[in-house]
Amino acid sequence: MKQIFRTLILFSLTIFSPAVFAQNKMQSLEELINNTDPAWPLVQKWIGSAKNKVEVLAPDSAKAKDALYNMQVSTYSTLGSIIYNTGGIMVDNGWLRILGSGSTRLKRNVPEWNKGKTIQEYGDKPGYLLVADDAAGGFFAINYGALGSDLKNIYYLAPNSLNWEPLNAGYGEFILFCFDSDLSAFYKGLRWASWDQFIANLDGSKSYSFRPYLWSEEGKDIDKCTRKLVPTDDLYKFNIVKQKELKAAVKE
Repeated sequence: MKQIFRTLILFSLTIFSPAVFAQNKMQSLEELINNTDPAWPLVQKWIGSAKNKVEVLAPDSAKAKDALYNMQVSTYSTLGSIIYNTGGIMVDNGWLRILGSGSTRLKRNVPEWNKGKTIQEYGDKPGYLLVADDAAGGFFAINYGALGSDLKNIYYLAPNSLNWEPLNAGYGEFILFCFDSDLSAFYKGLRWASWDQFIANLDGSKSYSFRPYLWSEEGKDIDKCTRKLVPTDDLYKFNIVKQKELKAAVKE
C-alpha cells in the first residue's frame, strides 16, 4: 500500500494549506471562506479528469457553513474546500467515502464525525483527524502528532492489521490518489470476489464487518469470511478497542 502512494504523485502540489485549527478562539465563518484563492476550482479539475468513478454529493448550504465553522479550517485548503462545497464524495460507486459536510447518502460530516473520537469540543486540536473511510472497514486520517512524526500526512487504519499505516502523502495527494489510482491494487485482499454487486446502494454510514476478523490468522482469505453491514461508527469504536487489546497482548 505504501509503495503505491510513493509512486502515485508525479508532480509537486503547492496549493495545499494544512488545516488550521483554532488556537484561542473560533474564527468567524467570514474569515474561513476564502474568496480570493479557494482550492475548490482545482479540486473540480481533478474531479473532471478522474480515472475512477467519482460522485460529488450536493451540499446543504446551511450545513456546509456549520461544518466549516465547527472544523475551523479555511476554504483555501483542500480539506476546507471539500467540507464547504460537498456533502461528501463517493469513489468507486461508494466503496470509498470522503467526508464533507454531510448529505442524505453520507450522513456524516468531518467535525461531527470526529467529535467524541478525536476531539471533545469543536475547535479542539486533534491528535489525528478522520477524513475518509471505506466499505471494508478501513479509516483514513490526517496525522497531527498522535500517529507519527510526519505531521499532516495521511494514515490508514487497515482492517486486516488494525495498524495505522503511513501513506506518505498529504491530504491533497490522498484526494488525487482516490480519484486516479488503481484502487484494486491498494485494496488487494480487502475486496471479495463479488464486492461490486453490493456497493452501489450502500448506506454511507455503514461498513462491512467480517468473521473471522480480517486481522486474525483465520481471516486472511476474505472470500472465506462471512460479512455483515454494521454502523461505521460502531465498527470504528470496536476496531480502536481491539487495536488496544492487540497491542497490550504483544507487550505481555
